[in-house]
Amino acid sequence: MNNLKIFACNSAQDFAQKVCDEIGIKLGEKEAFKFKNDNTFVRILETVREDDVFVFQTTQPPVDERIMELLITIDALKRASAKRITAVVPYYPYARSDKKDQPRVPISAKLVADLLVAAGANRVLACDLHNPAIQGFISVPTDHLKAKDILTNYFRPMVSVDSSKFVVVATDAGSSKNAYKYARRLGTEIALVDKQRFGNDDQAIASHVIGDVNGKTCIIFDDEIDTAGSMMEAVRLLKDNGAGEIYAACTHGVLSGDAISKIKSPDLKELVITNTVPLPEEKRIDKIKVLDIAPLFGKAIMKIHGGESVGDLFEDHKMEF
Repeated sequence: MNNLKIFACNSAQDFAQKVCDEIGIKLGEKEAFKFKNDNTFVRILETVREDDVFVFQTTQPPVDERIMELLITIDALKRASAKRITAVVPYYPYARSDKKDQPRVPISAKLVADLLVAAGANRVLACDLHNPAIQGFISVPTDHLKAKDILTNYFRPMVSVDSSKFVVVATDAGSSKNAYKYARRLGTEIALVDKQRFGNDDQAIASHVIGDVNGKTCIIFDDEIDTAGSMMEAVRLLKDNGAGEIYAACTHGVLSGDAISKIKSPDLKELVITNTVPLPEEKRIDKIKVLDIAPLFGKAIMKIHGGESVGDLFEDHKMEF
């Protein structure tokens, strides 16, 4: 672990500390604050010359401020002569703005990629990108971690008792491929919620269910849950079609707006998320189960630092997922 160092932007301190505990190294020292004119100042408080540096940042409000702090930190590390700088963004900023699907709109995910590279990032480490094609936006090597093993292993003991009583549900056609693979791993059937999204208001309308959910325990898998509107619309439709208990699971629990009040609905048994996005204390309710994904990031960093394959971390690394 010679020349390996990990730093964290202000809102990523807890997550980065967990990764450091997993690896067995000390979190790097830096300071970051705002001047009275609202300008961000960052200073690295230890030498990083010729070091392999990983810098963590979370994506939580205010998102634009988080991005700017990360860019400034990367620039500081570059000017301090770090040998290699890896931007670690567990939840990639603006990941949902990954295509030009309306006239005169930006592709913000591509802009973020350009900014990271321009600031001095030599590598990017992210998790469950909303669209895997985002890797193509980034002109430096990018490692894409996935929470599928963590989420699958949580439900496996429950499903293994009698898999015929469970069904994995895709919330729309776009997520059907991943839902099929979750179903294959758990040994369950699959169902699909037909859903359409209109405009930019985060609202989606679920119209009908394809597949048998009557009397079965349903598990909805997704990459992220933001306002929980789409998920709860799917839950309502599943209940209307005779579903039993309903669980939901995702990598990124963004849970913005009134998501928590929606999740409290008795129709949803439990929501399982990882800690790629920090869950504030006021949003912690008994119905939400948070799985720690920091150990996976720790293992990935050790693989990257040692020049080894990150894909070997996953159970089915030889298959597409």
